[in-house]
Amino acid sequence: MSRSVRRSLLFFAGLAAVAFFALQIRGFAAGEAASVAPAAPAHGGADAAATAPDSARPAQRVVAEGRVTTYPGAEVLVSSEVAGTIVKLAVAEKQHVRRGQLIAELRADDLRAELAEAAARIVETDAEIRLAEAERDRARSLYEQKVDTASRRDKAVRDLEVSEARRTTALAVATRLEAEIAKRRIVAPIDGVVIVRQVDAGESIEARAGIVTIADLAQMRIEAEVDEFDTGKLVAGSAVAVTAEGFDGERWRGTVEEIPDSGQGRRLKPQNPANPPTPGSCWSRSASTSRPP
Repeated sequence: MSRSVRRSLLFFAGLAAVAFFALQIRGFAAGEAASVAPAAPAHGGADAAATAPDSARPAQRVVAEGRVTTYPGAEVLVSSEVAGTIVKLAVAEKQHVRRGQLIAELRADDLRAELAEAAARIVETDAEIRLAEAERDRARSLYEQKVDTASRRDKAVRDLEVSEARRTTALAVATRLEAEIAKRRIVAPIDGVVIVRQVDAGESIEARAGIVTIADLAQMRIEAEVDEFDTGKLVAGSAVAVTAEGFDGERWRGTVEEIPDSGQGRRLKPQNPANPPTPGSCWSRSASTSRPP
C-alpha cells in the first residue's frame, strides 16, 4: 500500500472516531436532559396542586351519605334543675321561641307560701327594730342623766342588734325561696325552634330530665360519613353538591368546611357483623350548605 493511500485511510478513520465521540457526547447530554426535565414539572405540579388543583389533575368525585345537623352549641336539651310536677307547658313542637321565653312551669305552691311567711317575718322584724331603736335611745338618755344604769343601756343595744340579725335571716330565707321558685320556671336558653317535646303538662319529672329540645335552624350543615380510602381526596373549601331523598331534582350547594383528624365508626349505616369497625374505618365530613336561588 502506498504512503498516500495510507494517509487517506488514517484521515478518514480519525474523522469517524471524532464523529462517534461527538455522537456519544450528544447521547449522554440527551440522557441527562430526560432524567432532569421531569423534575421541574413535578415541582411545578406540586405547587399547582396546592394552589389550583383543577389544573393539576382532574376533579375526583366522592359520594358519601350524611345527615342534616346543627352547628355545635346550636341544639340544646332544656331540662329542669329540680324534680316536680309540670303545671304549665307553654310551647309546642315547631314553635319559634326567643331566649328567656317561658317553656314550662313546675308546681311551687308550698314555696310561695313559705315566701309569704318570710315576707311577713321581715315586716315583723322591721317593727322590732323600730321598737329596739326607741328603747336604746331612751336608755342612753336616762344613762346620760344618771337616772338609769349602764346595764340597762347595754341591754337595749343588744336587743337592737338581735332584731337586726333576725331581719337579715328573714331576708336570706326570702332570697333562697325566690331562687327555688325561679328554678320552677324553665325558660329558653337560646333563640330557635322547638324540634322535640319530651313531656306534657301534668307529668312529674325528675331532676335534670329533658323537657324540650330547641335548635337554631338559621344555618345547618351536613355531617357526611366518608370512607377512609376517600379521605385523601377531600380538601377544605372544595365544592359540595347535596341531594336528599324525597326532594327529586333539587340540589343544594355547599363547601367542605371541616375534616376531622380522627376516624370513628359508622353511625348512619350498621357495620357488617362479620367485619367489625376498626379505628379509622370511617370519617365524618362537615359541609355548610345553602339553598340555590
